[in-house]
Amino acid sequence: MLLDLDGTLLDLAYDNYIWLERIPREWARLRAVTHEAALQALAPRFKAVEGTLDWYDIEYWSRELGIDIAAVHREEHARIAWLPGARQLLSNLRALGKRLVLLTNAHPVTLGIKDEFTAVRGYFDAAWSSRSFGAPKEDPRFWQGVRAVEPFDAARSLFVDDSPPVLQAAREAGIANVIAVRRPDTTRALRAHHGFPAVDHIAELLPATH
Repeated sequence: MLLDLDGTLLDLAYDNYIWLERIPREWARLRAVTHEAALQALAPRFKAVEGTLDWYDIEYWSRELGIDIAAVHREEHARIAWLPGARQLLSNLRALGKRLVLLTNAHPVTLGIKDEFTAVRGYFDAAWSSRSFGAPKEDPRFWQGVRAVEPFDAARSLFVDDSPPVLQAAREAGIANVIAVRRPDTTRALRAHHGFPAVDHIAELLPATH
């Protein structure tokens, strides 16, 4: 079973808070502008690298914004939270002897911080950041890299994610069973997914594991 991290196992509300609230406010404070002005200034910069490795690279953003992004993550670690039922699902799958592989676009430093406060990697047989393959999950090169280190059977494997471009890339990589998460952020409305079977939360897969 191949699983995403943020928005699939961990609540994306944390990341949305970091990038839409905390970092813009810090950027605004450093430049003596309003939060709204900061959001307007940062939005096109974020959009320009969306779907690339830089989009997920906290070292890149630390340089670009003049903010220690890792320090911000650590200061806000209390907001890191599991999505409903995710931990129970992982425990059940482990008990059944299923091989679990974490596939995330999270930067290794960010992944390390989240693991420090959730121990999420302990549930997995292997955990891979897209940095290891030089391409994000949206890119075919990511899946080529994964196949080189994790020779899974695409026809029998299940992949779960909340990002439409990533889900599409997984399907194009030949993974037969691709499932979307509709509520990656518990503070926001359901996300529509067209063309993929979907669940509100990954916990809905629990009955299938018994």
